[in-house]
Amino acid sequence: MDEHSATRSVCVTNLRGLHARPAELIAKRAMEFKSKIEIIRDGHRVDAKSILHILTLGAECGTELILEAQGTDAERAIDALAELIGGDFAAFYQNNQI
Repeated sequence: MDEHSATRSVCVTNLRGLHARPAELIAKRAMEFKSKIEIIRDGHRVDAKSILHILTLGAECGTELILEAQGTDAERAIDALAELIGGDFAAFYQNNQI
C-alpha cells in the first residue's frame, strides 16, 4: 500500500481561539478522512479527530500550528483542515452561528 504524507503550518485566526465549538468542527472534519491526522503546537502532538485533545493545545488567536497527516487522503485532509483553521471558521459562523 502506498503511504502518503502531508504537512502544513497554519495560524489560528479565530479571535476566540480553538475553544470547544471550533475544536468540535475540526474533529468532525478530520473524521471525514481515513488518514491519521495530528496537530502540533510547540512539540505537543495531538489527534485531530479528538475534541478533547485539540482543546489541550490551548491555541489562542495567532497561535502557529503544524498539521500532519499520513494516509491515502493526507493531502486532502491537510487542505481541508488548513482552510478551516486558517479561514477563521467563516463559513461555519455564517451557517451555524458558533
